[in-house]
Amino acid sequence: MSKKVFIISIILFILDQISKSIVSTYLKLGEEIKVLGNIFKIKYINNTGASFGILENSKILLIVLSILAIVILFRYINSFKKTKKNIIGFSLLIGGILGNLSDRLLFGYVRDFLKVNIIIKNFPIFNLADIFIVIGVILLVISIILGEDKNGSKSK
Repeated sequence: MSKKVFIISIILFILDQISKSIVSTYLKLGEEIKVLGNIFKIKYINNTGASFGILENSKILLIVLSILAIVILFRYINSFKKTKKNIIGFSLLIGGILGNLSDRLLFGYVRDFLKVNIIIKNFPIFNLADIFIVIGVILLVISIILGEDKNGSKSK
């Protein structure tokens, strides 16, 4: 499973980096483009923290936590049943973490640009890597609940 996860993770990482490069090339910092009125916008910002502004200006801590998370994921990847859901879940999570980690290493911040105002007004601006991480976590939590971790043995 590790080889498939590695390949998919790299593809997702590349997609994330391409999207960030396009936005940072064609938009000025703080510039905003309305895509669906006030519901969905592209707004380029630099984020020195994590989700919802926590750990702002904690670059070293966030780098260490990202590396630690990747190591832990690769440590446990083979303890999960080899299902499409688990392969996709691990790939999304690792690809997303790598995307934001590379930004922190190269720039000292993460490039965010997706702004959604549907349920929560002023929801934090995010990027593809953030989406990958959230979906990856959800898929792996579902796998754990369904007992598809520990090589398919039912969790107790």
